[in-house]
Amino acid sequence: MQFQLTKDFLQQVEELISKKDGKGLKTLLHNLHFADIAEILEDLKPDDATYLIKLLESDITSEALMEVDEDVREKILEKLSPKEIAKEIEEMDTDDAADVVAELDEHIQKEVIKKIEDKDHVEDIVELLNYPEDSAGSFMAKELVKVKDTWTVAGCVREMRRQAKNVTRVHSVYVVDKEGKLLGRLSLKDLLTADEKAKIKDIYIPKVDYVTVYTDIEEVARIMQKYDLGAIPVVDENGVLVGRITIDDIVDYIKEEAEKDYQLAAGITDDVEADDTIWELMRARLPWLFLGLLGSLCSVYILKSFGNGGALSAYPQLFFFTPLIAAVAGNVGVQSSAIIVQGLANGTVRGSVIKRLLKEVGLNLVNGLFLGSIVLLFNIFLGYAILVSLSIAISMLAVIIIASLIGTFVPLFLEKKGIDPAIATGPFITTSNDILGVLIFFTIAQLILGF
Repeated sequence: MQFQLTKDFLQQVEELISKKDGKGLKTLLHNLHFADIAEILEDLKPDDATYLIKLLESDITSEALMEVDEDVREKILEKLSPKEIAKEIEEMDTDDAADVVAELDEHIQKEVIKKIEDKDHVEDIVELLNYPEDSAGSFMAKELVKVKDTWTVAGCVREMRRQAKNVTRVHSVYVVDKEGKLLGRLSLKDLLTADEKAKIKDIYIPKVDYVTVYTDIEEVARIMQKYDLGAIPVVDENGVLVGRITIDDIVDYIKEEAEKDYQLAAGITDDVEADDTIWELMRARLPWLFLGLLGSLCSVYILKSFGNGGALSAYPQLFFFTPLIAAVAGNVGVQSSAIIVQGLANGTVRGSVIKRLLKEVGLNLVNGLFLGSIVLLFNIFLGYAILVSLSIAISMLAVIIIASLIGTFVPLFLEKKGIDPAIATGPFITTSNDILGVLIFFTIAQLILGF
């Protein structure tokens, strides 16, 4: 039966912690998965969560620490000594260990590294920390199972058993030459059915997908998604096998990127959460709110400039439709940019930019004619003059086409400049299209009506 954290269960845990009843806590939590322990840790006060971390075995708590939110983990680690942190890190795979060490203050990092007894583990962690952020090298784990092509099947099995003790999950068995260069992968079925005296070089599969330590992690995610891989080997610039990236790490990366893009689309510049301080939340939201304010002031100025020319008194109905035009412009721009941003993230946006823009024009020409016709009929029904009705309908058609072009071009441009294109689905594109929509509306109306 799947574990569910109830209010009563959490209260029971808190009572046992308050009584310092370690034996009772161990009995209560004995059969829980580390992900369930992580869920409990997130709902406890930092002091109580720290007590639990110190109480339970490191092979469980180290996994639980990697499951909790980063802010929760940070608060727990602040209350642990360098020796206690080192104890947790020694139980982690190298990729997770490097992530935790990277989160620590620099002076704490040095103290923790000194306290780690396994020097090979330390070397691996330091190596991962030296790779560029968002590169395959910074995400890979050093733990893997590899065999040499010159070994026999019997010798290979013995070595696999020895290596597997240090690997949490064996996704693949990789084959290397005497210099450690990646040659291919080994099918467990072929290994089990082969003669014990057969050489690995005669049964391994030479075709294997791999990435280098400097491959961007976004490209790694695309490769693993395209070929449906549970893990992918990582090689250095000389082709030597140095690690592997597993699907769980890629899922975590995709989740973090999705959350970041969602916040960018909502006009939040920094990575924040509901529990963050008012200052942190304000700092993340205020820039785009300020941009929106400037955009609205620009729209007010445009309306004022056209109103001074007598349009307000001669054609007041035009001003009634201003919010409609601005809303349509913003919505069309967000739709177009959202499709492009999604395509860029999935690697499905290919071919000429001109062809992409022409396709968007064709699509929104149809949409614009349909929506413009509805507005035209609506205005005629209300008894507006035909020229006024045509001005509004034609303006809507023009605004839809222009907004779609901006929504398509801007994310493509940002991607080329190395800026996250997700920013184009938020207030940036909405505000710019609002301003442009109002300007186009009154410019076309002025040309047709002559005010």
